[in-house]
Amino acid sequence: MKFIKKLFKFLIVFLALVIALLYITDTDYLIKAVRTIYLKGHSTAYLEDYKEFDNQIIEASSTPVSWPNHKDYNSVSVTPRLQKANKDWETIAYVIIKNDSIWFEKYYDGFGEASKSNSFSMAKSYVSGLLGKAIMDGHIKSLNQPVCDFLPAFCDGRAAKMTVGDLSSMASGTNWDEAYYSPLSITTRAYFDDDLAKVMNGLKVVDEPGQAFKYASGDTQMLAMVIEKATGKKLYDYLEESFWKPLGSENEALWQVDSEDHDLVKAYCCIASNAKDFARFGKLYKDHGKWQGKQLLDSSFIATSVQPRFPESPEYGYGWWLRNMGDKHFFMMRGHLGQYVFVEPDDNIIIVRLGHQKSPDIGTKTFTDDISLYIEEGYKMLGQSIQ
Repeated sequence: MKFIKKLFKFLIVFLALVIALLYITDTDYLIKAVRTIYLKGHSTAYLEDYKEFDNQIIEASSTPVSWPNHKDYNSVSVTPRLQKANKDWETIAYVIIKNDSIWFEKYYDGFGEASKSNSFSMAKSYVSGLLGKAIMDGHIKSLNQPVCDFLPAFCDGRAAKMTVGDLSSMASGTNWDEAYYSPLSITTRAYFDDDLAKVMNGLKVVDEPGQAFKYASGDTQMLAMVIEKATGKKLYDYLEESFWKPLGSENEALWQVDSEDHDLVKAYCCIASNAKDFARFGKLYKDHGKWQGKQLLDSSFIATSVQPRFPESPEYGYGWWLRNMGDKHFFMMRGHLGQYVFVEPDDNIIIVRLGHQKSPDIGTKTFTDDISLYIEEGYKMLGQSIQ
């Protein structure tokens, strides 16, 4: 009994020292990381982790518009290859939209058409769209307006040359390190820290801005801070009034914020919604910014967004990934663990896949194998092929 008491006291003292050390070294965000992720058996963020964080509500449209079902709705089964992939990589939603109608949809693992799951980096496309909206509304002059006009922390040296377009196209030149699985990376800190603005204002511009693409979630986070400063609106409110409600979204969404006190959205990630409401934003871009005859977003901004900014990096535009497959030209929303909205405007096809995992070749190439698979098998189901 004495040994147990001594051991218990030792553990309490040890834990107190560890916690004190975390605060002294400014790594106390790891306490939240352990509580919300690691103690729940995960090694990284997961689809339903939004329930563990503070969120702001993005309300559904008061006049929701349901996707119509195609005349051939669910008339075919998934291919054997897609069926295996859905099982192996734990797909929760797979939806094919043809000519603006639901051609096929299937849900797995207890999820349904209205179930919420984390968008992860698909949110970046929304933030880039909100930049276009802020330009269209006159709050921001152009893609070339300096970030310094909105964020004083980026007014010295190289940082003074950084533009809002550099943030949207991932060309800020900052020292952001995109490392999802390292508990000590700035990416992890940003996910769990309760003061995101403080984290972002500590970034340094180490390379010449506007010269090259380097994927950095911090760029999108800074862009969100710019948009909020320019518009005077919280980003979740601006998304709600600019796109979520006007696009006829049937379900409310949630956008994670760093904390109730600071109330800054995790702009680089973390909109909790469902496949068919996510698809609406793909349709808006497919249709050059028009929705039911109304121009919600400038068509020239969209045209610029879905073309590469840098010839050396043809995979990225402004907030959208770009992928050519055969004679097809896709632009896509893309998120951690394999959240995708694929759009092929010429074919008038949108494919949405949400799930718990992606193919295991992550980190070895620009586009993992699952991306090609979800597109190719969807086309096979449609009776088409990728030439």
